[in-house]
Amino acid sequence: MLILIAEDDELILKTIEHKLLKEGHEVILTRNGKEAIETLKEKDVDLTITDIMMPFASGIEILSAIKTMGKDVPVIMLSSMGQEEVVLNAFDLGASDFIVKPFSPSELMLRVKRFLSK
Repeated sequence: MLILIAEDDELILKTIEHKLLKEGHEVILTRNGKEAIETLKEKDVDLTITDIMMPFASGIEILSAIKTMGKDVPVIMLSSMGQEEVVLNAFDLGASDFIVKPFSPSELMLRVKRFLSK
């Protein structure tokens, strides 16, 4: 399965990449929202994992772009902001799941498996 990771924190990005590769997935790494949106225009991914607070375009903008492109891709949102308003906004826009940082990489992998097994 091909998974896009949009995360500007290098440590989190590499941690997620390592776990996904270990599980046998292909990954595309993007470090800002603009790069993620451009990648989504060019590639068909099976799942997107994105931070909400990203340079150049937010995770919310990435989610919106996915929906505008008409792609039916599950999106797991990551954020250090656990405010209810942010979470509800992400779900209203079509997010599949939301994880508050810091999170357990093993928990993230369980959620990834759930979406990819559908």
